[in-house]
Amino acid sequence: MKRDPDLIRKLMLKLESLPMRAGSILMINTNKDLQIDDYSATEVYYHMDQILMSGWLDGAGGHGMNPNSQFSFRALTPAGHDFIDSVRDEKVWKLTKDGVTEVGGFTLETLSILGKAFLKKQLEKHTGLEL
Repeated sequence: MKRDPDLIRKLMLKLESLPMRAGSILMINTNKDLQIDDYSATEVYYHMDQILMSGWLDGAGGHGMNPNSQFSFRALTPAGHDFIDSVRDEKVWKLTKDGVTEVGGFTLETLSILGKAFLKKQLEKHTGLEL
């Protein structure tokens, strides 16, 4: 299965928006709790597994190739927050996604790096400061 950058971003935004108290742990069922329109449970699960393996989430166990599996979720890691903060803005996300589409592939790391680079350019433009 090919990774879909839009689905990765949507899942990360959804996870970030979950109502949680500091220090709490949620058990998340990808099929029930993380449904995303126009994506199958298998696609959502696969991408969640990729996100977990990337280190963008503080979660443990419960993942294998079964869309009905659960995993524990405590928080986004600093790297996960950095990714989502860098591509939250639709304009920055479009530039990021267009960049990886143009070259025909991406890694999660390069997706994050590119998003941060476009965010940095936007900050420089708005503040007049060279970062």
